[in-house]
Amino acid sequence: MACDVRRAMTYRIQIEGGAAFDVAADEDSLLRGALRAGAGFPYECGVGGCGNCRFELVSGEMRDLWPDAPGLNARERRRGRRLACQSLPLSDCVIRVRCAEEYRPPVATRRRQARLTRRREIAPGMAEFTFTTEAPAEFLPGQYAIFHPPGVEGPRAFSMSNLPNDAGEWRFIIRKVAQGAGSAAMFERLGEGDPCLLDAPYGGAYFQPDTRREIICIGGGSGVGPVVSVARAALQQGDANVRLFEGARTEADLCAPALFDRAELRALDYAPTLSAEPADSGWSGARGFVHAEVERALASAPEQCDFYFAGPPPMIDALQDLLLIRWKTPIAQIHYDKFF
Repeated sequence: MACDVRRAMTYRIQIEGGAAFDVAADEDSLLRGALRAGAGFPYECGVGGCGNCRFELVSGEMRDLWPDAPGLNARERRRGRRLACQSLPLSDCVIRVRCAEEYRPPVATRRRQARLTRRREIAPGMAEFTFTTEAPAEFLPGQYAIFHPPGVEGPRAFSMSNLPNDAGEWRFIIRKVAQGAGSAAMFERLGEGDPCLLDAPYGGAYFQPDTRREIICIGGGSGVGPVVSVARAALQQGDANVRLFEGARTEADLCAPALFDRAELRALDYAPTLSAEPADSGWSGARGFVHAEVERALASAPEQCDFYFAGPPPMIDALQDLLLIRWKTPIAQIHYDKFF
Protein backbone atom coordinates (compact mmCIF):
# COMPACT_ATOMS: atom_id res chain seq x y z
CA MET A 1 0.00 0.00 0.00
CA ALA A 2 1.41 3.42 -0.92
CA CYS A 3 1.86 6.24 1.59
CA ASP A 4 -0.59 9.13 1.41
CA VAL A 5 0.10 12.15 -0.82
CA ARG A 6 -1.67 15.37 0.22
CA ARG A 7 -2.51 18.40 -1.92
CA ALA A 8 -3.33 21.99 -1.02
CA MET A 9 -3.49 25.34 -2.84
CA THR A 10 -0.77 27.95 -3.34
CA TYR A 11 -0.74 31.06 -1.13
CA ARG A 12 1.55 34.00 -0.41
CA ILE A 13 2.87 34.11 3.17
CA GLN A 14 4.20 37.44 4.42
CA ILE A 15 6.31 37.55 7.58
CA GLU A 16 5.40 40.76 9.41
CA GLY A 17 8.32 43.16 9.00
CA GLY A 18 10.25 40.60 6.99
CA ALA A 19 10.38 38.51 3.85
CA ALA A 20 7.58 36.75 1.99
CA PHE A 21 7.44 33.30 0.43
CA ASP A 22 5.00 31.15 -1.51
CA VAL A 23 3.61 27.91 -0.17
CA ALA A 24 3.64 25.54 -3.14
CA ALA A 25 0.48 23.90 -4.47
CA ASP A 26 1.06 20.55 -2.82
CA GLU A 27 2.49 21.48 0.59
CA ASP A 28 1.01 19.87 3.69
CA SER A 29 1.96 22.50 6.31
CA LEU A 30 3.17 26.07 6.66
CA LEU A 31 6.47 24.92 8.14
CA ARG A 32 7.39 22.59 5.31
CA GLY A 33 6.38 25.19 2.75
CA ALA A 34 8.58 27.76 4.49
CA LEU A 35 11.60 25.46 4.63
CA ARG A 36 11.23 24.42 1.01
CA ALA A 37 11.19 28.10 0.14
CA GLY A 38 14.50 28.51 2.02
CA ALA A 39 13.11 30.55 4.92
CA GLY A 40 14.90 30.34 8.29
CA PHE A 41 11.73 29.29 10.14
CA PRO A 42 12.41 28.03 13.70
CA TYR A 43 11.53 24.39 14.34
CA GLU A 44 12.83 21.17 15.85
CA CYS A 45 10.67 18.05 15.77
CA GLY A 46 8.46 19.04 12.82
CA VAL A 47 5.50 16.91 13.98
CA GLY A 48 3.77 18.93 16.72
CA GLY A 49 5.67 17.87 19.82
CA CYS A 50 8.31 20.45 20.67
CA GLY A 51 6.56 23.80 20.14
CA ASN A 52 9.59 25.50 18.58
CA CYS A 53 7.70 26.48 15.42
CA ARG A 54 5.21 28.70 17.29
CA PHE A 55 3.92 31.74 15.42
CA GLU A 56 1.01 34.20 15.45
CA LEU A 57 -1.45 34.59 12.60
CA VAL A 58 -1.89 38.34 11.98
CA SER A 59 -4.28 38.03 9.03
CA GLY A 60 -5.57 35.36 6.70
CA GLU A 61 -6.96 31.90 7.31
CA MET A 62 -5.29 28.64 8.33
CA ARG A 63 -6.58 25.21 9.28
CA ASP A 64 -5.27 23.55 12.43
CA LEU A 65 -4.21 20.02 11.47
CA TRP A 66 -3.81 18.79 15.07
CA PRO A 67 -5.76 20.96 17.54
CA ASP A 68 -4.43 19.06 20.56
CA ALA A 69 -0.75 18.90 19.56
CA PRO A 70 1.35 18.88 22.76
CA GLY A 71 3.68 21.58 21.45
CA LEU A 72 1.24 24.27 22.67
CA ASN A 73 -0.37 24.62 26.07
CA ALA A 74 -3.87 26.01 26.69
CA ARG A 75 -2.59 29.48 27.60
CA GLU A 76 -0.60 29.77 24.38
CA ARG A 77 -3.64 28.71 22.36
CA ARG A 78 -5.79 31.36 24.08
CA ARG A 79 -3.16 33.95 23.15
CA GLY A 80 -3.49 32.98 19.49
CA ARG A 81 -0.26 31.02 19.12
CA ARG A 82 -0.12 28.30 16.46
CA LEU A 83 2.30 25.61 15.35
CA ALA A 84 3.63 26.02 11.82
CA CYS A 85 4.04 22.24 11.41
CA GLN A 86 0.32 21.81 12.19
CA SER A 87 -1.06 24.78 10.25
CA LEU A 88 -2.30 24.64 6.66
CA PRO A 89 -2.76 27.99 4.85
CA LEU A 90 -6.19 28.48 3.29
CA SER A 91 -5.51 32.00 1.97
CA ASP A 92 -2.75 34.57 1.63
CA CYS A 93 -1.54 35.27 5.18
CA VAL A 94 0.52 37.62 7.31
CA ILE A 95 2.29 35.94 10.22
CA ARG A 96 4.44 37.05 13.16
CA VAL A 97 7.53 34.93 13.81
CA ARG A 98 11.23 35.50 14.47
CA CYS A 99 13.20 33.72 11.76
CA ALA A 100 16.94 33.13 12.02
CA GLU A 101 19.77 32.15 9.71
CA GLU A 102 20.55 29.09 11.85
CA TYR A 103 17.22 27.53 10.82
CA ARG A 104 17.74 28.00 7.11
CA PRO A 105 17.97 24.48 5.59
CA PRO A 106 21.64 23.56 4.96
CA VAL A 107 20.46 21.02 2.37
CA ALA A 108 17.46 21.78 0.18
CA THR A 109 14.31 20.20 1.60
CA ARG A 110 12.08 18.50 -0.94
CA ARG A 111 9.77 15.57 -1.47
CA ARG A 112 10.79 12.48 -3.38
CA GLN A 113 8.97 9.40 -4.55
CA ALA A 114 10.64 6.48 -2.80
CA ARG A 115 10.14 2.74 -2.76
CA LEU A 116 10.59 0.37 0.17
CA THR A 117 13.24 -2.04 -1.04
CA ARG A 118 14.10 -3.91 2.16
CA ARG A 119 13.01 -4.40 5.75
CA ARG A 120 15.05 -6.46 8.19
CA GLU A 121 14.66 -7.07 11.91
CA ILE A 122 17.64 -5.90 13.94
CA ALA A 123 16.15 -6.40 17.45
CA PRO A 124 12.78 -7.49 18.86
CA GLY A 125 10.19 -4.99 17.63
CA MET A 126 12.87 -2.99 15.79
CA ALA A 127 13.60 -3.01 12.07
CA GLU A 128 15.78 -1.28 9.52
CA PHE A 129 13.71 0.08 6.62
CA THR A 130 15.56 0.80 3.39
CA PHE A 131 13.95 3.10 0.82
CA THR A 132 15.33 3.92 -2.63
CA THR A 133 14.86 7.08 -4.69
CA GLU A 134 15.93 7.79 -8.25
CA ALA A 135 17.76 10.93 -7.18
CA PRO A 136 20.75 10.85 -4.78
CA ALA A 137 20.10 10.69 -1.03
CA GLU A 138 21.06 14.22 -0.03
CA PHE A 139 21.14 15.00 3.70
CA LEU A 140 23.55 15.64 6.56
CA PRO A 141 24.29 12.82 9.05
CA GLY A 142 21.89 13.15 11.98
CA GLN A 143 18.96 14.63 10.01
CA TYR A 144 15.50 13.12 9.61
CA ALA A 145 12.72 12.61 7.07
CA ILE A 146 8.95 13.00 7.32
CA PHE A 147 6.49 10.36 6.12
CA HIS A 148 2.71 10.08 5.90
CA PRO A 149 2.24 6.37 6.79
CA PRO A 150 -0.61 4.70 4.89
CA GLY A 151 -4.01 5.00 6.54
CA VAL A 152 -2.76 7.24 9.39
CA GLU A 153 -3.69 10.84 10.07
CA GLY A 154 -0.73 13.20 10.37
CA PRO A 155 3.00 12.98 9.64
CA ARG A 156 5.69 10.90 11.37
CA ALA A 157 9.40 11.68 11.61
CA PHE A 158 12.17 9.07 11.30
CA SER A 159 15.93 9.72 11.23
CA MET A 160 18.32 8.42 8.59
CA SER A 161 20.85 5.89 9.91
CA ASN A 162 23.10 5.72 6.84
CA LEU A 163 25.25 8.32 5.09
CA PRO A 164 24.30 10.50 2.09
CA ASN A 165 24.94 8.68 -1.16
CA ASP A 166 24.50 8.89 -4.92
CA ALA A 167 22.64 5.56 -5.05
CA GLY A 168 19.49 7.10 -3.54
CA GLU A 169 19.43 4.77 -0.52
CA TRP A 170 17.73 5.96 2.67
CA ARG A 171 17.82 3.79 5.81
CA PHE A 172 15.71 4.24 8.95
CA ILE A 173 15.56 2.42 12.30
CA ILE A 174 11.90 2.16 13.31
CA ARG A 175 10.52 0.66 16.49
CA LYS A 176 7.02 -0.78 16.51
CA VAL A 177 5.41 1.10 19.38
CA ALA A 178 2.53 -0.43 21.32
CA GLN A 179 -0.63 1.45 20.31
CA GLY A 180 1.48 3.58 17.97
CA ALA A 181 -0.56 4.03 14.79
CA GLY A 182 2.30 5.47 12.75
CA SER A 183 4.85 2.77 13.43
CA ALA A 184 2.19 0.04 13.14
CA ALA A 185 1.31 1.32 9.67
CA MET A 186 4.96 1.27 8.60
CA PHE A 187 5.28 -2.36 9.72
CA GLU A 188 1.88 -3.71 8.72
CA ARG A 189 0.63 -1.67 5.75
CA LEU A 190 3.81 -0.90 3.86
CA GLY A 191 5.31 -3.84 2.00
CA GLU A 192 8.54 -4.26 0.07
CA GLY A 193 8.15 -2.69 -3.36
CA ASP A 194 5.47 -0.21 -2.27
CA PRO A 195 5.91 3.47 -3.21
CA CYS A 196 5.98 6.14 -0.53
CA LEU A 197 6.46 9.90 -0.35
CA LEU A 198 9.71 10.76 1.46
CA ASP A 199 10.03 14.38 2.59
CA ALA A 200 13.60 15.32 3.59
CA PRO A 201 15.93 16.41 5.01
CA TYR A 202 14.97 18.13 8.27
CA GLY A 203 16.67 18.75 11.59
CA GLY A 204 19.49 20.80 13.06
CA ALA A 205 21.31 18.11 15.07
CA TYR A 206 23.61 17.13 12.23
CA PHE A 207 27.30 16.25 12.32
CA GLN A 208 29.72 19.15 12.68
CA PRO A 209 33.07 18.04 11.21
CA ASP A 210 36.57 19.20 12.03
CA THR A 211 36.00 20.31 15.64
CA ARG A 212 39.00 18.22 16.82
CA ARG A 213 37.03 17.21 19.91
CA GLU A 214 36.03 13.68 20.86
CA ILE A 215 32.73 12.65 19.26
CA ILE A 216 30.22 11.22 21.77
CA CYS A 217 27.12 9.55 20.29
CA ILE A 218 24.33 8.45 22.66
CA GLY A 219 21.29 6.53 21.46
CA GLY A 220 18.32 4.82 23.08
CA GLY A 221 15.66 2.77 21.31
CA SER A 222 15.16 3.84 17.70
CA GLY A 223 17.17 6.95 18.57
CA VAL A 224 20.21 4.85 17.75
CA GLY A 225 19.50 5.59 14.07
CA PRO A 226 20.69 9.21 13.78
CA VAL A 227 23.66 8.71 16.12
CA VAL A 228 24.78 5.73 14.01
CA SER A 229 24.74 8.08 11.01
CA VAL A 230 26.79 10.65 12.93
CA ALA A 231 29.24 8.00 14.15
CA ARG A 232 29.71 6.74 10.59
CA ALA A 233 30.42 10.27 9.38
CA ALA A 234 32.93 10.83 12.20
CA LEU A 235 34.69 7.55 11.39
CA GLN A 236 34.82 8.53 7.74
CA GLN A 237 36.50 11.79 8.77
CA GLY A 238 39.32 9.58 10.02
CA ASP A 239 40.98 11.71 12.68
CA ALA A 240 38.32 11.77 15.42
CA ASN A 241 37.97 9.53 18.46
CA VAL A 242 34.36 8.26 18.37
CA ARG A 243 32.43 6.77 21.30
CA LEU A 244 28.98 5.28 20.93
CA PHE A 245 26.87 4.77 24.05
CA GLU A 246 23.76 2.67 23.40
CA GLY A 247 21.06 2.19 26.01
CA ALA A 248 18.71 -0.80 25.84
CA ARG A 249 16.71 -3.01 28.17
CA THR A 250 18.40 -6.33 27.38
CA GLU A 251 21.29 -7.55 25.26
CA ALA A 252 18.81 -8.77 22.62
CA ASP A 253 17.54 -5.18 22.26
CA LEU A 254 20.92 -3.73 21.25
CA CYS A 255 20.93 -2.50 17.64
CA ALA A 256 24.47 -1.30 16.93
CA PRO A 257 25.99 -4.79 16.48
CA ALA A 258 23.53 -5.40 13.61
CA LEU A 259 24.07 -1.98 12.01
CA PHE A 260 27.88 -1.70 11.93
CA ASP A 261 30.23 -4.07 10.19
CA ARG A 262 33.16 -5.57 12.10
CA ALA A 263 35.67 -2.98 10.93
CA GLU A 264 33.41 -0.12 12.05
CA LEU A 265 32.80 -1.69 15.45
CA ARG A 266 36.56 -2.14 15.94
CA ALA A 267 37.11 1.53 15.09
CA LEU A 268 34.40 2.63 17.55
CA ASP A 269 34.64 2.81 21.31
CA TYR A 270 31.29 1.05 21.76
CA ALA A 271 29.70 1.15 25.23
CA PRO A 272 26.35 -0.65 25.52
CA THR A 273 24.38 -0.22 28.76
CA LEU A 274 21.47 -2.46 29.80
CA SER A 275 18.72 -1.44 32.20
CA ALA A 276 16.78 -4.72 32.55
CA GLU A 277 19.16 -7.59 31.70
CA PRO A 278 18.57 -10.59 34.02
CA ALA A 279 21.19 -10.89 36.75
CA ASP A 280 22.04 -14.47 35.76
CA SER A 281 22.43 -13.80 32.01
CA GLY A 282 26.21 -13.62 32.02
CA TRP A 283 26.25 -9.99 30.83
CA SER A 284 29.50 -8.39 31.99
CA GLY A 285 28.99 -4.89 30.58
CA ALA A 286 27.48 -1.77 32.12
CA ARG A 287 24.05 -1.90 33.76
CA GLY A 288 21.59 0.89 34.49
CA PHE A 289 20.57 3.91 32.45
CA VAL A 290 22.74 5.11 29.61
CA HIS A 291 22.97 8.72 30.85
CA ALA A 292 24.47 7.46 34.12
CA GLU A 293 27.09 5.50 32.19
CA VAL A 294 27.93 8.63 30.18
CA GLU A 295 28.39 10.54 33.43
CA ARG A 296 30.64 7.83 34.87
CA ALA A 297 32.77 7.48 31.74
CA LEU A 298 33.23 11.14 30.81
CA ALA A 299 33.19 13.05 34.09
CA SER A 300 36.91 13.88 33.88
CA ALA A 301 36.84 16.01 30.70
CA PRO A 302 33.37 16.64 29.20
CA GLU A 303 34.47 20.02 27.81
CA GLN A 304 36.66 18.16 25.32
CA CYS A 305 33.67 16.39 23.73
CA ASP A 306 30.94 17.06 21.16
CA PHE A 307 27.69 15.33 22.15
CA TYR A 308 25.09 13.91 19.73
CA PHE A 309 22.08 12.12 21.20
CA ALA A 310 18.62 10.83 20.35
CA GLY A 311 16.14 8.63 22.18
CA PRO A 312 13.07 8.62 24.44
CA PRO A 313 12.15 11.89 26.21
CA PRO A 314 13.33 10.76 29.70
CA MET A 315 16.79 10.03 28.30
CA ILE A 316 16.89 13.41 26.52
CA ASP A 317 15.81 15.22 29.71
CA ALA A 318 18.43 13.42 31.81
CA LEU A 319 21.21 14.26 29.35
CA GLN A 320 20.13 17.90 29.15
CA ASP A 321 20.34 18.11 32.94
CA LEU A 322 23.75 16.44 32.97
CA LEU A 323 25.30 18.42 30.13
CA LEU A 324 23.73 21.86 30.51
CA ILE A 325 23.03 22.19 34.24
CA ARG A 326 25.68 20.11 35.96
CA TRP A 327 28.56 20.02 33.49
CA LYS A 328 27.79 23.43 31.92
CA THR A 329 28.81 22.12 28.50
CA PRO A 330 28.86 24.87 25.84
CA ILE A 331 25.63 24.75 23.86
CA ALA A 332 27.60 24.66 20.59
CA GLN A 333 28.91 21.20 21.63
CA ILE A 334 25.42 19.71 22.19
CA HIS A 335 23.36 18.39 19.27
CA TYR A 336 19.97 16.66 19.53
CA ASP A 337 16.49 16.64 18.04
CA LYS A 338 13.39 16.00 20.15
CA PHE A 339 10.82 13.47 19.03
CA PHE A 340 7.57 12.71 20.83
